[in-house]
Amino acid sequence: MTSPPAVRTEALSCRFGEIQAVDEVSLEIPHGAVFGLLGPDGAGKSTLIRMLATVQRASSGDAFVFGSSVTREPHRVTPRLGYMSQRFSMYPDLTVAENIDFFATLRGVPRAERLTRAASLLTSMGLAEFAGRQAGRLSGGMKQKLTLAVTLMHQPDLLLLDEPTTGVDPVARREFWRILAGLHRGGTTVLVSTPYMDEAERCTDVAFMEAGQIRHRGSPQQIKQLVPGTLLEVAAENPREALAVVRRAPQATSVHLYGDLVRVLWASGADVKELDRWLSGQGLTATVRPIVVDMETAFAFLADVGVGGGEPR
Repeated sequence: MTSPPAVRTEALSCRFGEIQAVDEVSLEIPHGAVFGLLGPDGAGKSTLIRMLATVQRASSGDAFVFGSSVTREPHRVTPRLGYMSQRFSMYPDLTVAENIDFFATLRGVPRAERLTRAASLLTSMGLAEFAGRQAGRLSGGMKQKLTLAVTLMHQPDLLLLDEPTTGVDPVARREFWRILAGLHRGGTTVLVSTPYMDEAERCTDVAFMEAGQIRHRGSPQQIKQLVPGTLLEVAAENPREALAVVRRAPQATSVHLYGDLVRVLWASGADVKELDRWLSGQGLTATVRPIVVDMETAFAFLADVGVGGGEPR
């Protein structure tokens, strides 16, 4: 028999009063995937993850983790998953080692295995020398690694991570994802929501969520291919003035300020040189060059489509 997917949802929904947070989401996540959940704030990403983690009751529909229902069989689901919420949930007055030991005990990890696993995790995450430090005195990145270490102590098959690196410095984010890559190679399935598009690039599959629904799903490359046209970058002395001018160009379908540069999605089939002529005609001196579509551009384009309900600008 074919084994069930790591995660399968069937018209999974959650409503808070008049707010439809998650609206009949149906998706499958295969074993061993690193599945990225993207979308604007309020899209329903956290609520979806909380329902899979069995900490939020679904209003309707169901979800299955390795074939077990999160609504009818949570006792079969929770031993196989590890859940990291956005909030730091360790005891600040306990040391790193004490937090790990305490939560591992709650998870039923035998004492002999607790000692071995804790030593291994602390070493692999660079926390061994901080084992005696109080959790409340750790840096942001170290707090996240401690939470991940605690989450991994019972060796879950599925990791549910809700924006685990938000507010963490770039070096700590890279280190965190190095650890996730190792877990992925070991066969652990990961579902992670993230606001960082460079992290989305590291996923094997991604889904774009908006207004409680999954709008698009595929590999990062497939998601980027949803963006029509040519992506151009405009460099001008006054970027905000350039932004206003470019937005008036007839062939510009999506325009955003990216640092000191203006990124414009130029309509499919249109002459790229036409933007040069347009800017010159508007009295603006600028340099235009084509660039490769990345996840940041794809995210901005898909968000524009979702908000506008039609052609983005």
